[in-house]
Amino acid sequence: MRYCSLGSGSKGNGTLIEQGDTRLLVDCGFSLRSTEQRLRQAGVSGEQLSAILVTHEHSDHIQGVAKLAKRYQLPVYLTPGTGYALRGEGLDLRWIDLHSRMVIDELEVTPVAVPHDAREPCQFIFDNGQQRLGVLTDTGTITPWIVNQYAGLDALFLEANYDPHMLASGPYPGFLKARVGGDLGHLSNQQAAGLLGMIDLQQLQHIAVAHISEKNNRPELARDALHGVLAEWAGKLLLAEQNQGLPWQTISGLSHHHCAQSGSR
Repeated sequence: MRYCSLGSGSKGNGTLIEQGDTRLLVDCGFSLRSTEQRLRQAGVSGEQLSAILVTHEHSDHIQGVAKLAKRYQLPVYLTPGTGYALRGEGLDLRWIDLHSRMVIDELEVTPVAVPHDAREPCQFIFDNGQQRLGVLTDTGTITPWIVNQYAGLDALFLEANYDPHMLASGPYPGFLKARVGGDLGHLSNQQAAGLLGMIDLQQLQHIAVAHISEKNNRPELARDALHGVLAEWAGKLLLAEQNQGLPWQTISGLSHHHCAQSGSR
């Protein structure tokens, strides 16, 4: 399994997950033209996509979904709450039930309910039977359910959106600061580090730091906050950027965790 980011941040998001011939695009927050250009840079054409999965209806995640889905006849997986935003578009909408996993071609997908100021937001964990990749952005609070679901991953695409001091003294108006920093907003660098402190990092090969705010954070602040909990960790810390995204990252080999548990899967 491998993954890449087409871009991550408040100006647009898109994450590709690939297993064999299965290519899932999580969110599409760019114009159609920009999306196609970003896909080309990743070596993928719209015809090669299997489906689009949508986490929630904010424009930096959903802006290009309808046009891309129409052009390439793609099914769109999303919760009924998120689906309000795309009703009447004539799309092949497939409802996500937050209480059950689904299989899309070669990948098993687990939706995870998260606290965010949207109608029925979720994030996703992808499993090919050997490796698990978690995507977790646009989340205001680390809940016990999130800790439970995101334990035992091989790779994690994790939001570290803001530095609390930069947010407090930054240019945003008061209501927006309260929204970003609130329980239904985004994860701070410290909250992201907090999650990593609560899960077993042993089999995590990479952590990609994502959705970094251009106004309320800096990559080095995010890295510094995470390094504290990653002192003993031997994996790779990566950065998904707004414009360049993140190039393809391959999750390698069979991890010990799955050998031990293969009988119970």
